[in-house]
Parts: sequence; C-alpha cells; structure tokens
Amino acid sequence: MKIFINAYACCPNMGSEPGMAWNWCVNLAQYCELHIVTEGEFRDRIEKVVGEIPQGKNMHFYYNPVPDKVRRMCWNQGDWRFYWYYRKWQKRTADIAREICLKESIDVLHQLNMIGFREPGYLWQVSKETGIPFVWGPIDAKDHFPMSYAQSASLSMRFFLRLKNEITQWQLKHNKRVYNAAHQASYILAASSNSQQSLKKYLGVNTILVNETGTYPSQQAKDYVGKEEKGNLNLLWVGKMDFRKQLGLAISSLAETHNQNICLHIVGGGDTSDYVQQANALNVSERCFFHGKVTHERVQEYMHEADILFFTSVAEGTPHVVLEAIGNGLPVLCFDTCGHGDSVNDKVGIRVPLTSPQQSIKDFAEIIEYLYHHREVLKEMSKNCTIRAKELSWENKTKQVVALYQKAVEKGI
Repeated sequence: MKIFINAYACCPNMGSEPGMAWNWCVNLAQYCELHIVTEGEFRDRIEKVVGEIPQGKNMHFYYNPVPDKVRRMCWNQGDWRFYWYYRKWQKRTADIAREICLKESIDVLHQLNMIGFREPGYLWQVSKETGIPFVWGPIDAKDHFPMSYAQSASLSMRFFLRLKNEITQWQLKHNKRVYNAAHQASYILAASSNSQQSLKKYLGVNTILVNETGTYPSQQAKDYVGKEEKGNLNLLWVGKMDFRKQLGLAISSLAETHNQNICLHIVGGGDTSDYVQQANALNVSERCFFHGKVTHERVQEYMHEADILFFTSVAEGTPHVVLEAIGNGLPVLCFDTCGHGDSVNDKVGIRVPLTSPQQSIKDFAEIIEYLYHHREVLKEMSKNCTIRAKELSWENKTKQVVALYQKAVEKGI
C-alpha cells in the first residue's frame, strides 16, 4: 500500500514528537510505501539515516520548512502563537498531499503528528475531495488537567491551567475542523483511555486505543535475581523538574514511609533547589540522591540498578521512560492515567487513582512499604515485563495500524 503521512515533527534518534513520528515511519515502511511530509529542521539527519536502512527505499520525504522564529515557538511549549503558523503549515501540506495524490496511487491519508487534537490539519478535506480513506492519530485529547495536583504550581500557572481546561473543553465541543476531521476519519487512534473517553463524550466517535510510542523488545532486560536479598529498596524517578511530573509528591511519599532503607534516585535536568529544600525539611535528604541530567545510556544503567520506576506524572502522552523501564525488566509504580496508565498493567506494576495529593502520598507510601517487605512480588513483575514489552512493541503496534489501513481501503469512506 501507498500511504501519505503528515508528520510535522520527525527525526531519527530523538525523543518526544520527532522521535515518535520517526519510529512510526521507520516501522510502517517495512510494510508500506510511505510519502511523508515533514518540517525541514531535521532534513540532514533524516536523509543520512534513510540512506543507511533497508526500508529507506520505501520512505519518500517531502519538506515543508518554517522560519526559525516559528521553530522556536514550537519548542517553547505553551506558546499559543505557534498554532497560527502551524495551521498555515497544515494548509500547505494539504496542497502537497493533493499534488502527490495526482501523481501516486495513494491508498490512505494518515494525519500522524503532532498528537494534540487542537490542530487536525486538512487531510480530512483531501480525503473528502478524493475519496481516499483518512486515518487520524494517535491523538491526545484529554479534556482537563487535574487541578488538585497543581498546588505546587505558581499562581500564574494555575490560572493558565484553568484557562487551558476551559479552552480544551470548548474546542472539543465546538471546533468545526476537529469535528469534521473526526467524522471523516475511517479510524481514529487514541493515545490513551482518557483521550478515548473525551472523544466519545464530546464528538460522539469511537476510537481505537493505540499509545503513540512503543518498545523494542530486543533490548535485554536484566534479571531481578539477587535484588530481593539486598537491604535497600531503590526507587528511580526520571523526568524534568516540572510540577506536572510531581517530584515533590514523590519526595513526600518517600518521607511518609519512615523507612531508612528506602531510597529515591532522581534523574533529570532543571532547577532542583526547591526539591532539595523539601527533602531537607522532611528529613529525607540522606535518602534522596539527585543525579542531574545524564546520558540515555546512564539512565539505562540506573534502571538496571533500581527496584522500581516511581513515575508520578499526572499529565503526559505515553512517556517513553515508562516503556523503557518495562523493556529493562523494571516494575513501575505510577498513577492510573494517561498513556502510562494504559501501558502498565497489574502484571508489571501498580497504579493508583488520581484523588488528591495527600491521599496519593499515603497510597504510594503504603505500596512502597509493602513492596519493601515483599520482594518476591517485584521479582514476578520483573519477569512479566518481557511479555508486556512484546505486547507494547513497535512491531505489534505497526501491524495493528497496517491492518487498519487495509480495512480502511476495503470499506472505503
């Protein structure tokens, strides 16, 4: 099949949106011929790798670059000015799609990323004009940030989050292009269960749960054998120093355990001064180890040394660090929300519901204490990670999407 893919951000060997789109494309190219439109920032990197991989012959890239100032807006998350330029980019990309559809026998039009629902692009319009099936997603469409967890944010940030919650719900209810794209799509891929619920509630559409990122199970998980005999229980926390990641809640949970043999290893870039001060105030500074920003390879080493990935974020897509932990045989303790709530099942980790920070601290502390005294549970979860990593693999997800392409072609629009 020939697939047209709209992927604004796409780049090999990167994380976040560019890496996510690249991984989809490089895996889909094993089964399909892809015509991919992307922004031009990473052109050199793309063309270097495409020339080195076997499926590169199935990856045809077209570049629709934007000025440097727009790129800076894009990287500065929260800069709403970017959407005005992004919409213009989508219009130009739709024109490119029309030209390619005239030259190539395109079977499916796929709006891949960015994953936010706010800008659905215009491929749905091209689909309506040409009769070519349209697929959208994975898309993130959570309808609100849980404000009870915004206590540690600044007053201006809390105001911003309340405003964003209201705008998000208004857009889901009233944005005409979002509605048109959703109802033109043969299939919509939702990046999380939260997104599925929102899309059903506001747009009345059924979706298929496909988290936007995957694992490579060839990554060798380290055996848990021997960890259950050691004295310390090592929790690993990885992320930016951003209140949405809730590091403060993780430190408070550690303090609630009152167990000197439970330690928290913190990895990530940003200003840690407030968190260091919190650890001192709660008398857990000797159990908190701030490692700062480290290489990807070092993160993998920390995962092999740790007993649990303690992931406290309340606002995500599908964080790759959680999938990496599963790929490394590391059990996960997290909230039952976003993409990590879908990825972590009861066989490889423990999830707690979003309630309030105070209740969550108690919930996490009780679970950590339990796991400290029941290392055999962690050992069993570690073994189960191998199976779960295969279930969440790029290979499995790619085959699922290719099957949807085939169904879309068979049934038409």
